[in-house]
Amino acid sequence: MAGHRGLVGSAIWRNLTARGYTRLVGRTHAELDLLDPVAVRAFFDAEQPDAVVLAAAHVGGIMANLKDRADFIWQNLQMQQNVIMESWRHGVQKLLFLGSTCIYPRMAPQPIREDALLTGPLEYTNEPYAIAKIAGLKLCESLSLQYGCNYIAVMPTNLYGPGDNFHLEKSHVLPAMLRKMHLAKCLGQADWSTLQRDLDARPVAGVNGGAGRQATETALARYGVYPGRVELWGSGTPLREFLWSEDMADASVHILLNVDFADCCRDAVTGPDGIREVRNCHINIGTGEELTIRDLAGRIAAAVGFTGTVAWDASKPDGTPRKLTDVSKLHALGWRHTVDIDEGIVKLYKWYLNTL
Repeated sequence: MAGHRGLVGSAIWRNLTARGYTRLVGRTHAELDLLDPVAVRAFFDAEQPDAVVLAAAHVGGIMANLKDRADFIWQNLQMQQNVIMESWRHGVQKLLFLGSTCIYPRMAPQPIREDALLTGPLEYTNEPYAIAKIAGLKLCESLSLQYGCNYIAVMPTNLYGPGDNFHLEKSHVLPAMLRKMHLAKCLGQADWSTLQRDLDARPVAGVNGGAGRQATETALARYGVYPGRVELWGSGTPLREFLWSEDMADASVHILLNVDFADCCRDAVTGPDGIREVRNCHINIGTGEELTIRDLAGRIAAAVGFTGTVAWDASKPDGTPRKLTDVSKLHALGWRHTVDIDEGIVKLYKWYLNTL
């Protein structure tokens, strides 16, 4: 399991453990640098895994993707290349590659089917990351076609859940909103004990719970967090789909255990030149349901108990206008989500508070 401590990997690890799988192998970044091909090969030589789940990735929100474009493409390409090719060299029987629905064109027809891949320009803000993930799924697809591997790529929609990243700049939209509203509520209520516990658990710009009031308010203001008020990026109008991470894990394990590569590409067509064109063998993982970012903010505020004001900074990028997955292939393979967005937000906030 590559990336077993992240949001995705930890959820899959827990799901496999709950199903009775005990021979799971994971390494922290300190123990194994997936960017190092020599180290990755040595790991495979020593462990000889039967199956591999590649959930490790260099990820982040819009700001991180814009600022660190080179890091997002080269680190993901390198990790994927190392893990997937060593899996092939070592005869791994089954591999599950985790990508993202950002692989699809910015203006793809909605809901987005798997065959929308490479039919138009990508969203600029996350283009390097998307290109890396496209390369990864194509590597899995090509190895399966040429060498008979059983390597499947899945493309989860926007995820949230236990173990999420709550960094005020580098995290994804839902956990960032949740923490901003939590902090703004604490500031507005002068709840300094809760605020201090939060900053001790997750310092902001080097400021922890031991900082004074002025230093704390100054640090949080850099990220649009004020007493009883938050500033959020964009217009709030884009539509997004969100999936509880433990639902994603259950779908991923269902596919790992019950689905083969051949099951994913039954729609291959034969072109006029007589070549059978097998492509788009990846699988979307999502709910098939969407809401606006503004609506999401309202639901998070209700769960957090934030009654202050929300200001939208339309000068900041919105990202892709709409990104709803078509999950008919997933449903046909026997899996549907169980946690809806309102239940998931409440569960995440409870989990967050328990980490303070």
